[in-house]
Amino acid sequence: MAEVSAEARIQAPVEKVWAQLTDWSAYGEWNATHTNFPKGGPESLAVGGTFQENMKLMGFPAEVEWTIEELEPARVLAIRGKGPMAVTVATRYTLTPDGDATGVRIDGEFTGAAVSLMAGKLKDSATAALNESLRKLGGLVA
Repeated sequence: MAEVSAEARIQAPVEKVWAQLTDWSAYGEWNATHTNFPKGGPESLAVGGTFQENMKLMGFPAEVEWTIEELEPARVLAIRGKGPMAVTVATRYTLTPDGDATGVRIDGEFTGAAVSLMAGKLKDSATAALNESLRKLGGLVA
């Protein structure tokens, strides 16, 4: 298993950050690993909802079938997906109001036999992607 996380303080209210985070048409403007949604983003945000995403991590394309596991509007979005080579991917976005700003934390987890072969490289690549994503997200809402 490989676990990664990144956090940032974004100079925007939590509602504005949440709106950008869940604007599927603009997801690729800030998410560094996102390529596209082959069937469009999630039609509605609800626990149990599913959607497909094409991603690129460590230079390799991957299609992930996501399921929304936890949802607390303007606070938490947790998704878990099945990727190539029997890899399971989990991503959790946590937003915390901080005055006029918002604390944003992204936690990611990769499990599966293929992960153990490249866990160190995967952690480095995924952590860099999370930090870049937070920087871009902050730039869009600030």
